[in-house]
Formats: sequence, structure tokens, C-alpha cells
Amino acid sequence: MNSARQVRARLLGDPADDFRLPRRTAGRIAWLGWAGPLFFTLVGGFMRFWHVGAPHQLVFDETYYVKQGWSMVLYWFEMKNDPTLQQANQVDQHFTANDPMVYGTEGDFVVHPPVGKWLIGWGEVPFGILNSFGWRFAVALAGTISIFMLGRIARRLFRSDLLGTVAAALLAFEGHHFVHSRTGLLDIFVMFFGLAAFGALLIDRDRAREVLARKVGDRARAATSRLGPWLGWRPWRWVAGLMLGLCAGVKWSGLYFLVAFGLLTVLWDLGARRAAGVRGPTAGCFVKDAPYAFVQVALTAVATYVASWTGWILSKGGSFRTWAQDNPDTPYTWLPDWWRSLWAYHQQMYASTQSITSSHPYQTNPWSWLIQGRPTSFFYEGPKKGADGCLVDQCSKAITSIGTVSIWWGGTLAIFVLLFMWALRRDWRAGGILCALFAGYLPWFFLGNRTIYSFYEVAFVPYVVLACVYVLGLVIGGRDVSVTRRRIGYGVTGAFVLLSMGLFAFFHPIYVADVIPLSEWQARMWFPSWV
Repeated sequence: MNSARQVRARLLGDPADDFRLPRRTAGRIAWLGWAGPLFFTLVGGFMRFWHVGAPHQLVFDETYYVKQGWSMVLYWFEMKNDPTLQQANQVDQHFTANDPMVYGTEGDFVVHPPVGKWLIGWGEVPFGILNSFGWRFAVALAGTISIFMLGRIARRLFRSDLLGTVAAALLAFEGHHFVHSRTGLLDIFVMFFGLAAFGALLIDRDRAREVLARKVGDRARAATSRLGPWLGWRPWRWVAGLMLGLCAGVKWSGLYFLVAFGLLTVLWDLGARRAAGVRGPTAGCFVKDAPYAFVQVALTAVATYVASWTGWILSKGGSFRTWAQDNPDTPYTWLPDWWRSLWAYHQQMYASTQSITSSHPYQTNPWSWLIQGRPTSFFYEGPKKGADGCLVDQCSKAITSIGTVSIWWGGTLAIFVLLFMWALRRDWRAGGILCALFAGYLPWFFLGNRTIYSFYEVAFVPYVVLACVYVLGLVIGGRDVSVTRRRIGYGVTGAFVLLSMGLFAFFHPIYVADVIPLSEWQARMWFPSWV
């Protein structure tokens, strides 16, 4: 017969296994669980919003997404650029000079879904397109909020106020995350919604186990049904499905998170039933949990994704919008015209993404991403003396997406620790972090024939941070370690955070397009592949 205490310990965890502070210390700084992440959110938010409108130029792929975002506001879909301005190469100049009518009369064919562009467009509405602050308002807000989200996620994952604060601090001072929080691109939204889904599933895991502990309790194994109890409506899994639909609605790479997280939540349920001593844990999981999870996560994500195309569906001018009417002899005529047109659009989108194979100076192989082998230059100018405040013969003005190397190099090593802890120690926290990290990273290895860039890794930067924090937690130890061990752990953790902040400060000028002497820019190009 299981005692209620034993069941709860197996389901909810033994406090000795958590990265908690000793009880005498924890009571004095329990406020860190909220105040620590909030503090670094405010610090990180200030850095992200400060002069975010500079430069007042469309940087890198902002030339697509910022204008498309405004087009979504005006027309509910993406419009092509005015052909006359396009031929004269004057579209960006007119847009930055507050000319909203840079669009032609036809819908533009695009390869990314609309969610990220809607968010950029809504951020532009309060400020107008003349104010480049508005171009980047939405990405800065998403980046800022995600700092707090990760801090709270780490707090729940590790049961440690200190480690939650450390996670928020590291993300606030992470270079890729910072640059994307100040540049009107889409990838920060993939990161944001994927992280929100991960956090929702983490809450769901804890609450489902609490329900299971109550329902199984101190019952004898034979007294429980073979399939075990139903675990309730589980609202946080609905939230996860919504977030994953929005994630895929930014870029299709969000679909990998949908698949990985859908499997993860089912495996967590299976582990819970086994830990509770249910007689048929596998059968119970796949009869009572998996089908409901499929509805909550997968079908909700699909419905959300389709709903994100509402502007295109309700209008008539979007690319491929009238495809079904123009092709009446195609199969499945019993389906609505908008559905057949949307399907044809997606077929063409997929074909177009597969054809993106042209060479680019900043394309990279995913093998080099974790070690920052080839950062992406978003913007570069070389002002001469007297221009833009340059005081020497030659200056540099750059925005380069380089990650904070201590976090990425440390995270690369931490992956091996997590693999050991998951495979041999069966630590679910290590498995969850690896699942999320690999969902954002591994699929790119199968797309090596395409032109891809290292800045895509911003989508999984929170999990690289969590990998680092996990190892720092191991160094600090749990409640029962010696005072000496704990002091050493505090010292290592503090040194790592300070090192990351120092490296961030060192690279800051080439994150924000500061005008610096060319020699200082060269001092930050540590490897030939960075130039």
C-alpha cells in the first residue's frame, strides 16, 4: 500500500532533489522568486527600449517585415511595393521619410505566415511609421517580457528563487536576444511564443501531478482503476496549444516546437502515472491523456494558426486569395474557396522555401551555431572623420548578432551534462530543457541545402540559458550540501553572471550601432569568421 506521503514525494519531487537554499536562508530571500526576475526585466527592458529607434534606417530584413507590418494594418495582408519606386530603388527611402503609400495595387507573395507582421504593425500604429521607435516597439516588448517569463520558468523548474533570478539576468544580458529585441525581425516572436508554451506545459505538469496525488493518495494499488484517474480539464495545456499555434503563425519553424512539446507533455503524463503506481500507466496515458492532449495542443494550434490568416481570408486582394475562383476545375470543390486558396498558397510557400539556396556571405552551417562560429552582420557603415561623430580617420557603425559567448560556450558544455543527467540519472528537468533546445536547433541540420543563418538560434536561446543555470545549480548543490560547497557554488555562479555582463558590455557598441574607431571594432572581431 502506498502512503500519501510517498506518492506525493514521487509525483511532486523530493525537496532534497531541488536546487533550493537551506531553510534558514530561503525564508530571508524568498522574495527573490518574483523580485529578482522583475528587477532584471526592468534592467533588460530599459536597455532594449533605450534609443531603440536608432538607426532610423531599415536594418537587414526589416526592409521586408517593417513595411509588411504596416501593410497588414492598412490592408490586412501584405502588399507589393510600388513598382515605380521599386525600380528606382527608393522604397525604403520613401517609407523612412513617412510616406505610407509605398505599396502598389497587388498582394505580395510571402513565405512567412502573418502573426509576426501583425505584431510589428500593431506596434507601429501608436507611433506612426516616421518614428522608428514604433518599428521595433513590438520586438522590444516581446524581448522584455520574455526575460520575466524565463525567470519564473526557471524558478518553477528548479524550485530555486536564486536560480530563477540568475536565468533572468543571463537572458537580459544575452547578445542575440538583445539584438533581436531591437530589430524588427520575426525570430524573437518564435522564441517568445515557444517559451510561453514551454512555461504553460510546465505549470500543467505540476498541476496534473497534484491532481493525480490527490486522486490516488493512500489508496492501495489494487483499489485504483487499471487506467488510473482522469486528470481534469487542464487549462494550461489549452494555453500551450494557443501559444504554439501563434509560434507557427510567425514562422513554420514553430511547428518543430509543436511536435516536440506535444510529445513532451504526453511523456510527462506517462511518467506521472508510473510514479503514482497506477496499474496500467501506459494504457492509461494513451487512453486518457494522449487523445485529450492531441486536441488541446495539436488541434488548438492548428485552429489558432488558421485563425491567424483571418485578415487574408476576409479580404480579396491578398496573393493567391482568388486562386480557387481562378481554378474552378481543381479537386475538392466542396471545400470553401478560401480554404482551397489558402492550401494552394501554402503549397507555393513550401516550394519557395525549399528553393532558397542562393549563396550569401553570412550563411552558416548549424554545426557552428552553438560556438558562435559565424555571427550575422545586420548593419554596417564605415563613417570617416567628421561624419556621425567620428573623431578618427576611420570608424565603424555596426549591428552584429553575436551571442554572449560565455553563455553559448558554457551552454555547449552544459548540453553534455544534461545528456548525462537525463540518460543516466533520469532527471526530468534535464530532459525537458534538452527537448526544447533540440526542437529549436536540430531541425536545421536537415535543411543544410538551404541558405540559413546563425541568428535563427535566438529561437532557442532561453534553453541554452536554462542549460547553463542547470549546471550552476549542480555546482551550488541542494539543501543538504556543506557550507563550503555552497559558498564555492555561489562564487562560481556570481562570477559566471558577472563575466556574462562584462562580455555583453564589451560587445554592446556593435549591438547598437555606436560609432567607434575601426580599431575598436576589429578588437571585437575575435576570429576571422566573425568579419
